Amino acid sequence: MSGSAVSSHRRGGPSRKHSAKGSGRGRGRAVGSGSAEGRAAAGGSGRGVAGGSVSVAVLRFGRFAAMGAVAVLILVAGVWGSWGSAQHVMLTKGREQGTVEVTRCAGGSCAGPYSPLSAGSTARARVVLDQSVAVRTGRTYTVVLKPGSDRAVRSGPAGVLYAWVPFGGALLLASVVVAGGLGRVRAGWVLAGSGVALLTAAFLTV
Repeated sequence: MSGSAVSSHRRGGPSRKHSAKGSGRGRGRAVGSGSAEGRAAAGGSGRGVAGGSVSVAVLRFGRFAAMGAVAVLILVAGVWGSWGSAQHVMLTKGREQGTVEVTRCAGGSCAGPYSPLSAGSTARARVVLDQSVAVRTGRTYTVVLKPGSDRAVRSGPAGVLYAWVPFGGALLLASVVVAGGLGRVRAGWVLAGSGVALLTAAFLTV
C-alpha cells in the first residue's frame, strides 16, 4: 500500500507542475492582451482629443479671418466714400478755389454765385454744392471746384472734417465687429473713440 501511494504521488507530481506552468502562461497572455487593448484604447482616445483640438482651432481661425475681413471691408468702404470729396479738399494744388454765397437750396443741392480767390480761377454766376448740414442758405463758404465742372465742395478745416464723416461712421461700425466678432475689446474702443471724435469735430466746425 505504501509503495503504490508513493508511486502514485510521483506520477501526480509532474502533472501538477505542468498544470501550474500552463496556467501561468495563460495568465501572462491575458495580462499581455489586456495591456495591448489598454494601449490601443489610450491611443484612440489621444487621437480623438488631438482631432477635436485641431477642429476647434480651424473653426476659431475661420471665424477670426471672416470677422477681420468684414472689419477691413467696412473701413475700406468708409475711406472710399470719403475720398470722393476729401481728395478735392486736401489736394488743392492746381484747383480753382473761391467763395460761394448760397442763395438757394432745393432737391438735395444748393447753389449760388462763385467768386474766385486763386490765380487763374474765373467767376461764375452759379455753382452747385451738395445740400447738407454743412451748407445753409444765406451763408458764404470757401470752396474748391471739382475739375471740369460747376460743382464745388467746402474747403478749409470744416470741409476736410466733413468730407471724412463717412469714414467716421465706418469706424463706429467696425468697432462693433472688432470688439464683438474678434474679441478685441480694447481695439474696438479705440476705433469707436476715433469715430466719435471725428464726427463730433466735424459737426462742431460746420
